[in-house]
Amino acid sequence: MNLEEFKTSLSSQQPPENISPYLEALWYAGKDDWESSHLIAQDIHDKKGSWIHAYLHRVEGDTFNANYWYNKADRRMPGYPLQQEWEEIVGEMMDA
Repeated sequence: MNLEEFKTSLSSQQPPENISPYLEALWYAGKDDWESSHLIAQDIHDKKGSWIHAYLHRVEGDTFNANYWYNKADRRMPGYPLQQEWEEIVGEMMDA
């Protein structure tokens, strides 16, 4: 699956089968289902999960909490649009 196929899958009612928890969290984020995405991301206890968690708090507008999670992910909050970051994270999670 590539980024465009992943984006196309957002028109479905359910995420694609056999995707990682990272991509599942990002799929829900792509559908603007913050709660479902956050429930998954908060249970991923590594740097990749922390990056997704940070992104979600950035979406929420909670920059203090977002910065906490970016630090846990060894990243800085980007200065570019949320959609660009979402695509960047999806791409990296597909490569992982």
